Amino acid sequence: MKQDIHPEFHKIKASCACGNEVELGSVMPEMKVEICSACHPYFTGKQKLIDSAGRVEKFLKKYGKTLEK
Repeated sequence: MKQDIHPEFHKIKASCACGNEVELGSVMPEMKVEICSACHPYFTGKQKLIDSAGRVEKFLKKYGKTLEK
């Protein structure tokens, strides 16, 4: 392998918007994420609908009848 061409590997703490921190290895010196396994709906089983400018109501109005089966 060639010398001095690989990036430096760091042990960092990736912090989530919910406040959870996970220790991992990365070539980046720090990492901030919006969503993690502690707050993701797939892992928690809780659905969070964040409505921005009525998009959820618009979607449900358009496709709501097809979702109810």
